[in-house]
Amino acid sequence: MPGLAIERWAKTSNCEPDSPVVLTAEGTHGPIIHAVTHAAAGRGARTGARLTDARALDPALVAVAADPDGDAALVARLAEWAGRWSPLVEVDGADGLRLDIGGVAHLFGGERGLVADVAARFAALGLSVRVAVAPTAGAAWALAHQRPGICEGNVATSLSPLSVSALRLDPDTVRTLERLGLKTIGALIGVPRLALARRFRGAQDVVDALDRALGRKPEPLTAVRAEPAPRAALRLEEPATHVEAAGQALERLIPELVRQLQERHLGARRLALHGFRVDGSVATASVATTIPSREPKHLQRLLAEKAAALDPGFGFDAFVLEAAWSEMLGAGQESLVDEPSGERDVARLVDRLTVKLGERAVRRPQPVASHLPERTSGWRAAIFPSPAVERPSRNRPQRLLDRPESIDVIYATPEGMPRRFRWRRAVHDIARVEGPERIAPEWWRQPSSARLRDYYRVEDAEGRRYWIYREGLVGDGRGGLPVWFMHGLFG
Repeated sequence: MPGLAIERWAKTSNCEPDSPVVLTAEGTHGPIIHAVTHAAAGRGARTGARLTDARALDPALVAVAADPDGDAALVARLAEWAGRWSPLVEVDGADGLRLDIGGVAHLFGGERGLVADVAARFAALGLSVRVAVAPTAGAAWALAHQRPGICEGNVATSLSPLSVSALRLDPDTVRTLERLGLKTIGALIGVPRLALARRFRGAQDVVDALDRALGRKPEPLTAVRAEPAPRAALRLEEPATHVEAAGQALERLIPELVRQLQERHLGARRLALHGFRVDGSVATASVATTIPSREPKHLQRLLAEKAAALDPGFGFDAFVLEAAWSEMLGAGQESLVDEPSGERDVARLVDRLTVKLGERAVRRPQPVASHLPERTSGWRAAIFPSPAVERPSRNRPQRLLDRPESIDVIYATPEGMPRRFRWRRAVHDIARVEGPERIAPEWWRQPSSARLRDYYRVEDAEGRRYWIYREGLVGDGRGGLPVWFMHGLFG
């Protein structure tokens, strides 16, 4: 993931995408550039250069401190997520993952299908990747850094054109090899092993690095230990054919699951009760929670009704209750002096309504990142939290029309203040007016013919306040005369 640091920063910052930003880390002689945006790279900033040198070329560079700990935490989470492709995943350095795909590539349509799936899923996360497949870990690392793709045929042939830096040697060793004329791995392979072993020893063992890349020496993969999801199991001595069996099993499984959640300081967000029938089939009942929870009564109340609806068929002989999705939940109290905020009570109510009516029937307003008023809100399932979006600080009407309605406006000049308007067959004389507040069209979403808007807060002679706007300007080349719309009401 060559752009991990800058792409992670870009997703969490409010900076414009074309800003010349560099991420810096402390070096021996001052800040060193750790990562750069495309705009900064176009102005001469390079990774590894000193910040003072880069600013000598372009004083407008914006320096932001890098967050290597945050980057490492993201890589660790991605390593767990990458278990979708292989059960053996290892964190490789500060920005890489190494997967053992032996015996699993056919599940994705072969190695090319697997590579395409990896690239597509990382792109969906907003992360660029360079993917390589090779018989050895060293060869895969070399190809991923210098020539991404699939190693076909002989490993030595594929690696020969690559620079010796692809062997993961330290910079001093690479510099020495290049001075000796050994600039590629192919040139290095042609040198007698005894001569290389005598010249480079210890940490500079070139022969060892070459053997690991070519497969002459094993390089085992140390996979990230994936902690299993909290789960409780119950085996029955005799198959249970009565419909109450799942509910009775739930009463015994909930305490054990809650105990595991407490030990790991977790709270369940999605629970699944699996009933294993004697004929080999599985019946499942699942529920989700708005906030992490490990309250036994609440979890049992959510699952009880769905568990009672499970069909035993020829009988259940085992049950498993699993917290398929859990989050950190430390011990704490809502308030020391003040009344509790009531967040937990509201969350419990949302959970119960969602179980009764379904996720699509219970929704919450969701802010949307847009500066066009009609696009700044939407809906999503109440079981999922709404993302934090910065709301405009300007005065906005309490009621916004679903769609702006056309109005007739009388004004002194086309670009002047409105004086009178007619809306829904009623004429309103404007006593006070404030504005305009100009909102430009969103060029990345709207066609080039979209016109800008000038919003006005107006008050008529009877004290009623409205939010109206004029769309377009005279002579803007995007239509005729400006048109007016009613968009909201105050109070």
